[in-house]
Amino acid sequence: MERRTQKVKPPQMYQVVMLNDDYTPMEFVVVVIQEFFGKDLEAATQIMLKIHLDGKGVCGVYSKDVAATKVDQVLDAAAKAGHPLKCISEPVEF
Repeated sequence: MERRTQKVKPPQMYQVVMLNDDYTPMEFVVVVIQEFFGKDLEAATQIMLKIHLDGKGVCGVYSKDVAATKVDQVLDAAAKAGHPLKCISEPVEF
């Protein structure tokens, strides 16, 4: 018998993106990024500024299921705090 090696593609990765709004406090966004994405204060502040200035910012890149869970966590925390913060996941283009 001949042994064949199979080429397996790595799974599609998804980036979790937060969208800017004019109502959610910047401090809340920084706390959410630190809590759910494990960023330190400096990195979280840089991501928050990118969201504020560019309209959106990438908080992390994960597998599809993990990205969906992160989005749900962010949206749930924002709703509980009464903020209209929006967060989505989208496929990473290589």
